[in-house]
Amino acid sequence: MTVRLHWFLPTGGDGRTLVDRHAYGPNRAGVVRGVRPPDIEYLAQIAKAAEQLGFEAVLTPTGTWCEDAWLTTVALAQHTERLKFLVAFRPGVISPTLAAQMAATYQRLTRGRLLLNVVTGGDSAEQRRFGDHLDHDQRYARTDEFLSVVRGVWRGEPYDFDGVHYQVEGGLTALPPDPVPQVFFGGSSAAAGPVAARHADVYLTWGEPPAQVKEKIDWIRGLAEREGRDVRFGVRLHTISRDSSAEAWATANRLLDDLDADTIAAAQAALGRSESVGQQRMLALHGGSRAELEIHPNLWAGVGLVRGGAGTALVGSHAEVADLIEEYHSLGVEHFVLSGYPHLEEAYWFGEGVIPELAARGLVEGPARAGVPFLVGSGR
Repeated sequence: MTVRLHWFLPTGGDGRTLVDRHAYGPNRAGVVRGVRPPDIEYLAQIAKAAEQLGFEAVLTPTGTWCEDAWLTTVALAQHTERLKFLVAFRPGVISPTLAAQMAATYQRLTRGRLLLNVVTGGDSAEQRRFGDHLDHDQRYARTDEFLSVVRGVWRGEPYDFDGVHYQVEGGLTALPPDPVPQVFFGGSSAAAGPVAARHADVYLTWGEPPAQVKEKIDWIRGLAEREGRDVRFGVRLHTISRDSSAEAWATANRLLDDLDADTIAAAQAALGRSESVGQQRMLALHGGSRAELEIHPNLWAGVGLVRGGAGTALVGSHAEVADLIEEYHSLGVEHFVLSGYPHLEEAYWFGEGVIPELAARGLVEGPARAGVPFLVGSGR
């Protein structure tokens, strides 16, 4: 099992700060500092960089503050040749038969470059913005039915389904996707586990310390075995990798400089209202305090002080970051979905510094063998 690396497309905006661009107001001169809009030209730079550096795919988020993932990525497919797109979307705001048809069309337009990230949703207020009024556990039950229908209509013959949330008669994708997109799925609650076991190709967890990630892997693997299935595993992390450990930690501390006590308190209050068990686990890693943010060697929880979702980062020298990736990999983690602030520059720091380290250890295909220029991250 080799390490498979993916990057992130910041379709909600990017920049040199952890503070969300929608909450980050102008300074006294009326200038928004360090924030980059998610226009197609900038996103294309990131996508091209990810492809050149050897990342397999880029994750594109979903939600109120993001550009639509389907439309954005199919546009970016025209700017790239090999890069795959891990498109996040929410069951319940789209018909499963239509989603299956869209995925099939996407595969043909991009010649097989679609991966699917199913996001059930852990914030009722966010869900209501899209007209969804189900509670947390009901949303997972609906996701279970949704994915049953999607896989059913991908068979290329009429498919009937009679469930609580969906009733489909003769559902059909006339031209099934080829290849069938892999389904990435996450969730830490008791309601999420069985859905992952039945439907996920890759179970994706946020970057908790290795011991906690192992507990999740063992949990999902056991549920999947009862279903007669094998599930692979991935982890979602940020990264700050530099030529020396001191440089990396200086960058992490600079990101903290943007965060005053009021900003952290407001973010923690908002995130604390989330119904997501995974989000609550992220919050528990730091408790809203700056005091002890290195929660495992070279694993930093500072991102989660103000940002929801993945709240931890790999921080250290290129070799130290590679060490921690190797530690996760030894537990059974195959897919690493990474990001950094800003995403363009951090893609190069990781791609030029960590990927050669991983290649030297035999964990990834070397850049030269992959047809990518060999880049050395030094001298900066």
